[in-house]
Amino acid sequence: MNLKRVVVTGLGAITPLGNTVEELWNSLINGVSGAAGITRFDASKFKTQIACEIKGYDPANYFDRKESRKIDPYTQYAMIAADQAIADANFNMDTLDKDRVGVIIATGIGGFTSFLQEVIEFAKGDGTPRFNPFFIPKIIGDIAAGHISIKYGFRGPNYATTSACASSGHAIIDAFNQIKLGKSSVFVVGGAEAGINPAGIGGFNAMHAISTRNDDPKTASRPFDKDRDGFVLGEGGGVIILEEYEHAIKRGAKIYVEIAGEGSTADAHHITSPHPDGLGAYMAMKLAVEEAGIKPEDVDHINTHGTSTPVGDIAEQKAVVNLFGQHAYKINLNATKSMHGHLLGSAAAVELIATILAIKNSIIPPTINHFTDDPDIDNNLNFTFGNAVKREVNFALSNSFGFGGHNTCIALKKFQDK
Repeated sequence: MNLKRVVVTGLGAITPLGNTVEELWNSLINGVSGAAGITRFDASKFKTQIACEIKGYDPANYFDRKESRKIDPYTQYAMIAADQAIADANFNMDTLDKDRVGVIIATGIGGFTSFLQEVIEFAKGDGTPRFNPFFIPKIIGDIAAGHISIKYGFRGPNYATTSACASSGHAIIDAFNQIKLGKSSVFVVGGAEAGINPAGIGGFNAMHAISTRNDDPKTASRPFDKDRDGFVLGEGGGVIILEEYEHAIKRGAKIYVEIAGEGSTADAHHITSPHPDGLGAYMAMKLAVEEAGIKPEDVDHINTHGTSTPVGDIAEQKAVVNLFGQHAYKINLNATKSMHGHLLGSAAAVELIATILAIKNSIIPPTINHFTDDPDIDNNLNFTFGNAVKREVNFALSNSFGFGGHNTCIALKKFQDK
């Protein structure tokens, strides 16, 4: 079979670090934290009172009032990011074969905020069912992909993937494989999440998964630091345009990078904790490197899952050392969650955008908030603590792992027209 090459031709994002890709990138390379006190609701009685919220967001800037009331914030974020990515790709919509354009938008939870609001209103009443007629379309996880397809008339494969924090990693892998096999020419693919609400914060508090460092939000997310105490919940959307290489060349598209390979595995260990030796992460990275047709020592950069959880960070760095051996110490690792927080189902997409731009711009964003070495972590590894570094990146990996033991790794390479 003649497998197709797959390239990235468009990027879009709305995140706690900015409402465009440019704003996101500038914040990342300058080590800006998106964490602050929660404004979405009164969190004064919660153990965690901080989050990475999108700043200055007004739906009226993107949707008319009637439309915005019909769609949950997670769908709004997905549509905004998709609009940006499609504009960035600069398609001629009159000549684009829309039968061969697919849309996959992942989410971990879907319309969580709308679900919570409707249930609260029902509980306040006398038991008479008075539900919004858009309740179900607002909350289902596939609806963001549906809205984007309808808006642009894209008639290719259209669905959602859900695997907790690996959700958009699986979406991108699916799109990559569809194009590689020649089944589609273009995919609008990524993820969106809007889980900063009382149930989201309360639920993660009950699991002891998120930081309670309320007195210092901007340093709360501390990947690979001895005093890390959980992730900081974020929100937003990230969308990329994947395109078959010949299709992109024919229309003169701007090409960011090439997708070189992928790995998708399961820990088969525990519903929330990774395998202590990072076996699933190890195998996902190994498969991605093998499919890319490179050697482990060719990898220059890894954007780690790096959540700032006590167990997860240890397992991931073990996997890196076990796979890469001595070369592990020459790789620039980073954890951009230290800045934008954990975007759950959209995390993999936003972090892949960061990795794409690291290759494109030869700059690796830092891991911020490192204060104390953890004796259980190999501190000879280069976690790119503190400041961004200039480095040519020819091959990079982006890791995402989710509750349930789901692991994805996507391998990228610098684009060369040959």
